[in-house]
Amino acid sequence: MGSCLVTGASRGIGLELCRQLRARGHAVTAACRRGSTGLAALGCRVVEGVEVTDDAAVGRLAATIAGERLDLLVNNAGILSRESLDDLDFARMRQQFEVNALGPLRVTRALLPNLVGGSKVVIVTSRMGSIADNGSGGYYGYRMSKAAVNAAGVSLARDLAARGITVLLLHPGMVATEMTGASGIPVAESVAGLLARIDELGQQASGSFHHANGETLPW
Repeated sequence: MGSCLVTGASRGIGLELCRQLRARGHAVTAACRRGSTGLAALGCRVVEGVEVTDDAAVGRLAATIAGERLDLLVNNAGILSRESLDDLDFARMRQQFEVNALGPLRVTRALLPNLVGGSKVVIVTSRMGSIADNGSGGYYGYRMSKAAVNAAGVSLARDLAARGITVLLLHPGMVATEMTGASGIPVAESVAGLLARIDELGQQASGSFHHANGETLPW
């Protein structure tokens, strides 16, 4: 896992992933829409202007790392809004699909030339994308977009198996970030769990869906 790229890297889980990967001694490319003071302090290569919904922006990211091997690609960029049946804002729902479901697919496809046998592609998804686990309803756009990216991740795992590339779908837990209103477990704890799963899960687990704590999640 010598060379890593993380999207959505300027804050929250993405920033902490960059921090912990750098602490391990890895070369990290931090892709984000806008940089941050915390990110600048880590010594990563920062690529700004990376909007995962935009083909041209993702193409510029690909051009920046052209010819470089990627051992780990973490598709972390994501957004959340809280639609209920009484508040179905379809514009917000479409935006969640663009970022949460199509974004990881767009980035992974663009960076395929950088991935080799033994590389790992991680999609930071959510157990809220689990149909079997939905006991409370609501969150229409977020749940649907995460279910969609889970389906995309399984297809990627099948399509990339012959190349020896592993695809993992990982739920970070309920994490205390800006996106969740600071409710949940510490970001550092979540990221430590994510990296433990990345370390332990290989090609035989490609296309599987796991909680950062090691639990296998239902679809």
